[in-house]
Amino acid sequence: MACFLVPMGEAIVTTVVQKVVEKKERGAQGGTSPAGLTWGRKLGWLNRLLWGGVLLLAFEHWWHGEIVPWPPFLTAMANPADVGPMFYEMATIGTGMAVLVTVVWLVMVVIAERKAASAVRLGTDA
Repeated sequence: MACFLVPMGEAIVTTVVQKVVEKKERGAQGGTSPAGLTWGRKLGWLNRLLWGGVLLLAFEHWWHGEIVPWPPFLTAMANPADVGPMFYEMATIGTGMAVLVTVVWLVMVVIAERKAASAVRLGTDA
């Protein structure tokens, strides 16, 4: 129905945060970890994960006729009886997907930081 709107909302917020963080990092010439990974770059990974998922889900919903190119755009909005189940799906499935993608991103960040720190340590030992 409209579960992809929750990750889309998160993607919009994180995209704005990424732009602000990148602007501050350019101005301060800082914000990098010892291995050179900036928060702007890390947020870019999250944005790619979120926007990629949103595009695939929107295509899937369009394919099944749940999204139409005329208002109200979501077929569930046309019938008031379908609005409640739509919000329930957004609260359960949509939020679950957004949380899962964010957890995967956090694991990616931790692994990348550890690998980069290990590479720096190996470079200084040699």
